[in-house]
Amino acid sequence: MTDSPTDDLASAERRNQELTKELSLARGELSQAKGELVEARKQQAATAETLRVISSSPMDLKRVFAEIAMSAARLCDGDDVVIRQVDGDILRLVAHYGPVPVSDTLPLTGTSLGTAVLDRRTIHVADLQAETEWYPEGSDRARRLGFRTTLAVPLIRGGNAIGAIRIRRTEVRLFSDKQIALLETFADQAVIAIENTRLFEEVQARRRELTEALQYQTATSEVLGVISRSQTTAQPVFDIIAKSALRLASAQFSTVILYDGEMLRLAAYDNANPEGSEVLRRTFPQPPNDRQTSGRALASRTAVQIPDVLEDVNYDYKNLAQALGFRSTVAVPMLRDGEPIGAIGVGRVQPGAFPDKEVELLQTFADQAVIAIENARLFEEVQARTRELTESLEYQTATSDKRGA
Repeated sequence: MTDSPTDDLASAERRNQELTKELSLARGELSQAKGELVEARKQQAATAETLRVISSSPMDLKRVFAEIAMSAARLCDGDDVVIRQVDGDILRLVAHYGPVPVSDTLPLTGTSLGTAVLDRRTIHVADLQAETEWYPEGSDRARRLGFRTTLAVPLIRGGNAIGAIRIRRTEVRLFSDKQIALLETFADQAVIAIENTRLFEEVQARRRELTEALQYQTATSEVLGVISRSQTTAQPVFDIIAKSALRLASAQFSTVILYDGEMLRLAAYDNANPEGSEVLRRTFPQPPNDRQTSGRALASRTAVQIPDVLEDVNYDYKNLAQALGFRSTVAVPMLRDGEPIGAIGVGRVQPGAFPDKEVELLQTFADQAVIAIENARLFEEVQARTRELTESLEYQTATSDKRGA
């Protein structure tokens, strides 16, 4: 028995309906795939842009965090994003995107963001306003500021949580698994930015140290070179020391003072204006005392600083400071066999203490000045002894000639 034309038509219609349904499903899947592809491309573009900002702005964390916060809010469909870093027992704001008001600091305890840091895990809260038991402070803040669903991801570096990124919604709507994974990616990028900045600062600091070391070595070599060429007098050494101390200590002026056991005398100075030069020359010679920086350095036989001469009631030379235009000063003694024979001093426009490295360098210059003084003294002694021997020989020769005659 064969199928009737009616049966064939019904079968064809059923097949057509099945094909139509399959085509509709295929179109839906294709549309979904296209949507996912577009979303993936957006995420890749955002990630690439963030990494580009990180690489191009290693010292501009503020810009990097702002880019991360904006991208996270847009791609994770959030109303608000904050990034905070740990600072002791608080979380300090470093970036914010969105209309929800934020404070500069948050406590580590009592908030979902703090819990994410302390537990080093992602915290997803459906309705923070309702979580009065687990997050009392955060719940109160959520009610006051008007946000509901929150997602917080810790920033982990070397196994330690150094901060967190949090995204918020003003409605109760959980974030999808893909959005959670994406926010965790943004957290990783924030850590990369922080580490990149830290490494960049380390490299820059090391470079500055090497540059300073080279400058110090060059200056020391210059002074030693002048010492070797100036055996008859120490004055050229004092001049180069005053100039080098001024440059390497970033100072406003510098002086080299000699002490003969009774009086302080000005041996050299650099970068004093006409008014300051006049006041400086009138100040010396004078006996040392504890009302002056050099006098204190000679008495203590160690470096003496005055971070602010205008605030030091025991400093008597404020007129000199005003004439030369300095607020802070340091003096290091020149010692020979433990006894003071002078001092080197510098002054700066701004108040504040001098770094230890610069004080150590000044002390090195002071030691070199002592070498120059000692060389000149020994040279004069040799010259005097040579003259004595020459005169004695000439006298003996003349006496012998007379006797022979």
